Amino acid sequence: MDKNMVDLVVTSSPHIRDKVKTSGIMMDVLIALIPATIAGLWFFGAKHTLGVIVISILSAIAAEYLSCWMFRRKPSLSDLSAVVTGLLLALTLPPSSPYWMVVVGAFAAIIVGKEIFGGIGSNPFNPALVGRAVLMISWPTYMTTWVKPFTKSVFPSTAAVTTATPLNIIKLKGYSALLANFGGSVNLYKSLFFGNVGGCIGETSALLLLIGGLYLIIRKVIDWRIPTFYIATVFVLSPLFHRDPVFSILAGGLFLGAFFMATDYSSSPITSKGRIWYAISLGFLTVILRQFGASPEGVMYSILIVDCFVPFFDKMIPRAYGHFVKKEVKA
Repeated sequence: MDKNMVDLVVTSSPHIRDKVKTSGIMMDVLIALIPATIAGLWFFGAKHTLGVIVISILSAIAAEYLSCWMFRRKPSLSDLSAVVTGLLLALTLPPSSPYWMVVVGAFAAIIVGKEIFGGIGSNPFNPALVGRAVLMISWPTYMTTWVKPFTKSVFPSTAAVTTATPLNIIKLKGYSALLANFGGSVNLYKSLFFGNVGGCIGETSALLLLIGGLYLIIRKVIDWRIPTFYIATVFVLSPLFHRDPVFSILAGGLFLGAFFMATDYSSSPITSKGRIWYAISLGFLTVILRQFGASPEGVMYSILIVDCFVPFFDKMIPRAYGHFVKKEVKA
């Protein structure tokens, strides 16, 4: 063999390398989630809520080990992806969630939502939302039992003061009943913005989620297009169904979903144009599900449904530089 010849090594994509590591990206996501996590502990009590968070993270790590052993893969715990999935799942759960249910959700998130498709980078859906969807379908009563902020949050939920979320109140009683419950729109906006409302552990404070999201955008961890167009679409379309647009973007899990779920690398489009249409589709479906769906919230199902069409959005690739369309010359 010629000594000057060089062996050609063929590898799978991506072929463009960057110094940024997966563990660094996941660490930024964890840092961005710290404000909302602390707020959840403060609003709903640290005793049980912290247990939900810790158990979710540890269960996700255990599920990662187990699934890698089952599928004969090398564990990738050093990339912190299992920790992020566990934390995200915990933040989408009610504060009064029983611990055994948290374990089931974490295992479903890792095994069903990620490892069964080939591991990190191959999952077509956000793993944390897959875990939450499994819990929502299996135990809807536990998943819709909400705790009033600043009350003793200890399972069982009878030890705490239960309440309805703002979206629940609108669904059951209408917007006028919601305003009466909060004493006017100003107090309602203030409660939603700072997080003093019933809801999942990490979804109530729009302010702290926005701070975390802006941190990820500044760090260039996520593309600003997805959360911006997602939230803007909900804001623009909500008045068509006689819903307050400000309330619609502040209530529920929209900010958590827009900044931390819809921007998942594996399950979101790769092109700028595709991401815009992806986000618009998410906003449209969220408004539709909130208005006509059985559940008052539509963020989780919107992201899971639109994730199915990501391969279509990925085909919206810009025309290559130098490409031209041959025009027919008329005689």
